[in-house]
Amino acid sequence: MTEQTQGVIPHLVVDGAADAIDFYKKALGATEVLRMPAEDGKRLMHAELQVNGSRVFLMDDFPEYREQHGGGKIVGPKTAGASTFVLHLFVPNCDEAVKRATDAGATILMPPMDAFWGDRYGQVLDPFGHAWSFAHPLAKA
Repeated sequence: MTEQTQGVIPHLVVDGAADAIDFYKKALGATEVLRMPAEDGKRLMHAELQVNGSRVFLMDDFPEYREQHGGGKIVGPKTAGASTFVLHLFVPNCDEAVKRATDAGATILMPPMDAFWGDRYGQVLDPFGHAWSFAHPLAKA
């Protein structure tokens, strides 16, 4: 495990963590920090990525352990049927970030737009069911 230097670290549960790492590298420019395979050799028990200056943890969904850990309350968005949060990234260019993510396989939820709060803003859904938003400040008039 690497040294924690960040106050809150999102820990994503996905179906296909190794594929998710590849996607996040292409879509978000993520850097892989650590990968810990599960005993079955097919899934990942834990992984750490660096995304836009922040750490993100990642793991495969392990349905066989749900009863031991909260009775099935922690599942990935595909099992839950929805993403219940949006991961937000401030980026140099929102339009380029949305294009990079969609070119890698994400689906646009909200195309880039000039938002009333003063940012250029857009949202995508990654192939693993997690929602991401991107923004950069608009130039002041």
